[in-house]
Amino acid sequence: MADPSSYRPKPGQIPDSPGVYRFRDDHRRVIYVGKAKSLRPRLSSYFQDLANLHPRTRTMVTTAASVEWTVVSTEVEALQLEYSWIKEYDPRFNVKYRDDKSYPYLAVTLNEEFPRVQVMRGAKKKGVRYFGPYGHAWAIRETVDLMLRVFPVRTCSAGVFKNAERTGRPCLLGYIGKCSAPCVGRVTPDEHRELAEEFCDFMAGRTGAYIRRLERRMTDAAEEMEYERAGRLRDDIGALRRAMEKSAVVLADATDADLIAVAEDELEAAVQIFHVRGGRVRGQRGWVTDKVEEVDTAGLVEDALQQLYGEESGDSVPKEVLVPALPEDQVATDALSQWLSERRGSQVSLRVPQRGDKKDLMATVGRNARQSLVLHKTKRASDLTTRSRALEEIAQALGLDSVPLRIECFDISHLQGDDVVASMVVFEDGLARKSEYRRFQIKGFEGQDDVRSMHEVIGRRFKRYLAEKERTGEWTEENEGSTAPGENGENGENGDNGDNGENADDTTGQIPAAPGENGHAGPFGPSSLKEDDGRPKRFAYPPQLVVVDGGRPQVAAAKRAMDELGIDDVAVCGLAKRLEEVWLPDDDDPVVLPRSSEGLYLLQRVRDEAHRFAITYQRAKRAKRIRTSPLDDVPGLGETRKQALIKHFGSVKKLRQATIEQICEVPGLGRKTAESVAVALAGTAPAAPAVNTATGEIMEDDGGSTHE
Repeated sequence: MADPSSYRPKPGQIPDSPGVYRFRDDHRRVIYVGKAKSLRPRLSSYFQDLANLHPRTRTMVTTAASVEWTVVSTEVEALQLEYSWIKEYDPRFNVKYRDDKSYPYLAVTLNEEFPRVQVMRGAKKKGVRYFGPYGHAWAIRETVDLMLRVFPVRTCSAGVFKNAERTGRPCLLGYIGKCSAPCVGRVTPDEHRELAEEFCDFMAGRTGAYIRRLERRMTDAAEEMEYERAGRLRDDIGALRRAMEKSAVVLADATDADLIAVAEDELEAAVQIFHVRGGRVRGQRGWVTDKVEEVDTAGLVEDALQQLYGEESGDSVPKEVLVPALPEDQVATDALSQWLSERRGSQVSLRVPQRGDKKDLMATVGRNARQSLVLHKTKRASDLTTRSRALEEIAQALGLDSVPLRIECFDISHLQGDDVVASMVVFEDGLARKSEYRRFQIKGFEGQDDVRSMHEVIGRRFKRYLAEKERTGEWTEENEGSTAPGENGENGENGDNGDNGENADDTTGQIPAAPGENGHAGPFGPSSLKEDDGRPKRFAYPPQLVVVDGGRPQVAAAKRAMDELGIDDVAVCGLAKRLEEVWLPDDDDPVVLPRSSEGLYLLQRVRDEAHRFAITYQRAKRAKRIRTSPLDDVPGLGETRKQALIKHFGSVKKLRQATIEQICEVPGLGRKTAESVAVALAGTAPAAPAVNTATGEIMEDDGGSTHE
């Protein structure tokens, strides 16, 4: 636990200007990002008597080891910079709303030649129109099923569409009139796109004019005694009205607005959002967050607006955003409104509803937020209690000084000594931290030796940790007696995989201070972002506990690897599968936790997750090896020409027997490539012939057989 006075900036160092600040821990990881219209009073508020701070703010400032800031010219710039840094660094103490990416949307892929209607989740894609979000995917499918009668837009996957094009036969929906069958040319691409755009217009709320147009066409058809067509139009109108009934009218003036409500207590807050388009509720979603510092309702609303609209643009940002509270400072409110207007490209009204239908609807949204908070607390109470008890039981059983907030577990996987791999999974506060999972290939030796493999993997993991310490200046003279980080070809950890795209030396995303505001303030001023950007690094943070899948030999190997590197502040244990015994280094007897122990359950979950992650990687490597071909290593030979070669000769065996001139006969292959193919095949031994064990025949590649 750090003393905030040890890194408090000196008087006069903090500028009295708008800016964004970052707290970092002793591993240089960014743990909190904030903004202020005046940096001096805001940062000074963190360095008062700890007893006066909010409990979680107190935890944050005692976890931090330094603070730095960047000066900007306006509050809008501060808002933009704060959002980009929160997205970039994912600080553990910032307000983060959970379950944001899980909601399904109704999407229309207008970026394709033949737009498709489908259910989509996750990040939004360019060129796709989204409607929702919906509470359940089945609600989308019910709506689409009703509307396909009127707007028969394609809903099939790319594979089904191409198969229909190839065979000249549409799918079932094409036969029953719920698809216009562009795959077989029943409509032109332009006609199908017009259908898709009409579908989008209707979903966007422009419903009245379209239904009136259908009613006129129905009346005209009846007057002309085309009763079958009139009947179909009547049914179409009925289907559209049933689809409209699923989203009730809540605002009579056909308003496009988002309504945001907040329910909170001292520790947590729930946010509910209603998306109203054309006066109807078109989507709803809710978030829950921990209150990391003492933040009021307006502050929670501001965080919600950032996460809701930070990556949106155009019509995805409505003309009107209704909230329960706004910042008391009018300048901050104007900055939020300006930021939203820039995202939309036109003026956005940000206000608190005072009367009428909008105030009544805001009360409904508020009731949903309160119910969401109560439900979340009911679910989470037992989870928090159980996880805390599990960590305490582990600490007590293993004799640890404190509960292991970060646990790393390692497992080895192979198939009879082939494709030997290892996994590292990470649990923080008793929950899986999948972004920090890692995979390894065993490269120090060949064959099956789990103990030796565990020694290699643990050594590689902690060499990278020591290398990060040395790079950031944490390496001290006391470490010089141990193995230097990066020895024995470990610099760069070339053999590890699955790093989730994290780059250990990534320095992108730098945002300089405003012109004329350089003013570096020693070690605590606005430091250069090139030295350490604060992103999560591979292997940069040590665990409090290392768990290995195995018994006494694996634990001894892990401990030996850490001793060789001088790592003496990380506990090690092993969990043996047979009797679920916990083994400690240098102990002759295992620790036996009760079968009903929450600590044992947590260790089992960690071990099982490491096993799952390892075996998944091992199977993928094995499948890739099985699919390899001698032609894969021929330079300049792509997949198309490989298939042409196999198709021309029938098998790799016959291709190996062919001359260079015969290979040149394949369309698209020049002599140089043919020579490369011949050389590659000559350097690989032919596979052993397959034998029919029932008859003793040696089976040829082309399906024939010879008798020996």
